[in-house]
Amino acid sequence: MSDNRAATRVLVLNSGSSSVKYQLLDMSDSSRLAVGLVERIGEETSRLVHTPLTDGGEKRERTAPIADHEAALKAVAEELAADGLGLDSPELAVIGHRVVHGGKHFTEPTVIDDAVLAEIERLIPVAPLHNPANLTGIRTAQALRPDLPQVAVFDTAFHTTMPESASRYAIDVKTADEHRIRRYGFHGTSHAYVSRETAKLLGKDPSEVNVIVLHLGNGASASAVRGGRCVDTSMGLTPLEGLVMGTRSGDLDPAVIFHLMRVGGMSADEIDALLNKKSGLIGLCGDNDMREIRRRIDEGDEQARLAFDIYIHRLKKYIGAYYAVLGRVDAVAFTAGVGENAAPVREAAVAGLEELGLAVDGELNAVRADGPRLISPEYARVAVAVVPTDEELEIARQSYALVAPARTDDGNA
Repeated sequence: MSDNRAATRVLVLNSGSSSVKYQLLDMSDSSRLAVGLVERIGEETSRLVHTPLTDGGEKRERTAPIADHEAALKAVAEELAADGLGLDSPELAVIGHRVVHGGKHFTEPTVIDDAVLAEIERLIPVAPLHNPANLTGIRTAQALRPDLPQVAVFDTAFHTTMPESASRYAIDVKTADEHRIRRYGFHGTSHAYVSRETAKLLGKDPSEVNVIVLHLGNGASASAVRGGRCVDTSMGLTPLEGLVMGTRSGDLDPAVIFHLMRVGGMSADEIDALLNKKSGLIGLCGDNDMREIRRRIDEGDEQARLAFDIYIHRLKKYIGAYYAVLGRVDAVAFTAGVGENAAPVREAAVAGLEELGLAVDGELNAVRADGPRLISPEYARVAVAVVPTDEELEIARQSYALVAPARTDDGNA
């Protein structure tokens, strides 16, 4: 018996090394049907938190050992099925996967086949923490629904429009090409979504707008977007380059590494851990939570104040640099956890840039709201905006757009 219901649902999976984040969305109206998280996979204290978002469903939590990603996704499938949203539903059109590193090859969302899997695997040396976990999630989902299209949406794809002048490092070309060393950028789905939503907020088409996007979370990156296309971004070969982050150093003289090896006697692994996990805000003041840092500043803590000032100094440098790259800036958009919620960060980042046409209205900046909003005064030449990011919706949109025409053409929708 055939089922004529339209296949409009997308399951978005973000598979980490020991976790799986997921959302089920209905693209007929971009609504969320369920969200959840499986964490501490492979440990005795594994935890699954599932929240149905239809018909007044309540959050459910289970704590029990979950051996691997296959067991995790089976548990997710069980929770969805309990809400009538199972993976076997004819309304499920596609599973969209966040893949962190797509190199130069993947410039668009891509239907996954053996060749795509092989290329993602080939990129593991430049994304050793992320791509293996992404691959595990893809292969597990394929085993559960081998008949369903699976789409990879790459963090790096939005940044592949950068010109060679922005994406090349000034090192020997042969060596760089042999080892695939170049600036790839990350947080691409967020930068794509926020730049487009900023244009919408201004009542313009993205092709008409130049935007500096500041994705400020525990990981942080900036991008210069000209007419909807990224022309520069702060992260590079890895997510370590650029802004000061929660635990990452951001920009650093490469000779610091040689100095630590020769004088400090540190190994490559120790330096890697130092720069990725023990630097940034946590290295400067012992905290990587901006709320706690601001609390300490209010109490007169000078170490917290210095950490904040260094964070803002780097952020302001990138705003100025990307203003120069773009030539004309229509908006600066703050997004992600810190960008959306930390009013003092937004105020400090723009302070002193009035000659560039940037200003923040104190009252508008202090308002907490869910949707996109302007926080600049009416007279400001450049709009300053807070635009909540939605990477899952962006992945769902890109995945569904890729497969929906095919499903319609072959009569399956």
